[in-house]
Amino acid sequence: MSVPLLQIIETGLAGHRPSRPWLRRLRKRSAVALVLQVREGELHILMIKRAEREGDPWSGHMAFPGGRMDKADAHGFAVAVRETEEEVGLQLEPTDRCIGRLSDINTRPGRGALGMIVSAFVFRLEREVELRPNYEVAEVVWVPLEFLLDPDNREKMVWPYKGMEIPMPCYMYEGRRIWGLSLMMLDELMDLVEGDNPRRERWRRR
Repeated sequence: MSVPLLQIIETGLAGHRPSRPWLRRLRKRSAVALVLQVREGELHILMIKRAEREGDPWSGHMAFPGGRMDKADAHGFAVAVRETEEEVGLQLEPTDRCIGRLSDINTRPGRGALGMIVSAFVFRLEREVELRPNYEVAEVVWVPLEFLLDPDNREKMVWPYKGMEIPMPCYMYEGRRIWGLSLMMLDELMDLVEGDNPRRERWRRR
């Protein structure tokens, strides 16, 4: 099913109109790369587990390769390519086709704050690569898309936030929790495959 699944994603992205927040050019920017590859006959997506670092709000989280835009970066696409090479040693070449992008996400919405915009670019990788994670990455993980598409693998968690306990959806893949912004991106990608599945409970930042 993996090759047809990849074709469905490509077709969906070709007609997809990702949303972009108001005043995005005035906000701080970052970008990530969602790298898809058929591995042993099954479509996977590349994720990383971030290293534990004091002061890092995403310390230890499952995420996608990416980071903040530097002054030398011309656009979000350049950020995603540069950060992927820096974090996991994967130099995305022209043959590693970018097949589309997802909606921008505001990481810190709040009254009186513009927040930071995260742009997500989707790539198709068709060659064998040797990944070399840097000090920011504790682990590189290839997650099967079919695992994520199975709603029976969806779980619930509680997020302690400012004295509150907020119930949220998540996945546990081989002991690694996938949730939050990464899950929002994955949900948008899965919507391109099967539409809005009511069995996939959502969490939307307001």
